Amino acid sequence: MRFRILLSLVLPVLVLPGFKNSTVLEQSGANPAPAPGPYKVVGYLEVNRPDLPAALSNIDFRSLSHLNLAFVNPDSTGAFADRPAVRQIVASAHAAGVKVLMSIGGGEIPRYFAGLLSDDKRPALVRSIATLVDQYRLDGIDVDLEGSAIDQHYTQFVTELASITGPRGKLLTAAVATPYGANTPDAALAKFDFVNIMSYDKTGPWRPADPGPHAPYDMAVSDLVYWGTTRSLPKSKMTLGLPFYGYGFGPGNSVSDMNFSQIAAAYPAAVNEDQVGLPNGGTMYYNGIATIRKKTALAMQQADGVMIWELTQDAPAPNSLLKNIRDVLSSE
Repeated sequence: MRFRILLSLVLPVLVLPGFKNSTVLEQSGANPAPAPGPYKVVGYLEVNRPDLPAALSNIDFRSLSHLNLAFVNPDSTGAFADRPAVRQIVASAHAAGVKVLMSIGGGEIPRYFAGLLSDDKRPALVRSIATLVDQYRLDGIDVDLEGSAIDQHYTQFVTELASITGPRGKLLTAAVATPYGANTPDAALAKFDFVNIMSYDKTGPWRPADPGPHAPYDMAVSDLVYWGTTRSLPKSKMTLGLPFYGYGFGPGNSVSDMNFSQIAAAYPAAVNEDQVGLPNGGTMYYNGIATIRKKTALAMQQADGVMIWELTQDAPAPNSLLKNIRDVLSSE
């Protein structure tokens, strides 16, 4: 999953213009905006990117309830680098009334990560994560371990994380996907405050001979049935993942990708469609405005909100998918 993630181990030391020091914000007496409605709007933000300041300026944090910073991983020794930029992002999000979680793992997790979950190294890793939560004044930890990364140590790792988040009043969440749902033990699921269902990447660059929609509406329906009925998760513990990007399949098994901002700019007449023809004769598949609104309505009925991968891929108004999500959520 999440083939498109560029994963790095250490975030650059980055000072973001326009952001106040977190202490100043917390002492300013500012009145944070309320979280959006009764539903969750969880947005993932890739924080290891050179254009982060510009990308942040286009995000309406007031439209979110939770912000997941992706991905912050330790080095091969289990140590985390200092990240001044994260402090600034947390302060800004908190000023908007948004809870901030640090997301660990990712679709392209470091190869050494599994070794850090072994019995002899896991306790130290969990202590480091606990320090991270306090150091950056985070509201919780999001666990995005996928596929084979869900191994024999997964449940114990989650259990030990819960032992540090719960007593601190912090959240513990997870990104999950139906294709490897059977690998995720019930005992681990029970430890999460809620899970974000990655209802996308049915196909993609890793399957060039399998062109088609990577996040069709019927996939969202079946994913909610699996996690809600088969795995018995209550509505309050599920969000439905929505993609802000598309995959294009062309001649000779070529595969490309575009975020929704690029799609809206290049093909403005297709923002309410789910596919558009490409100059090379191929087809770009994505979720347009109409489908995002339809999926959001489904999430209101069968889950507790939505999750977004990834916030900076959104188009500006009036084609913003985040704005359309908020419009649907506030229509009840």
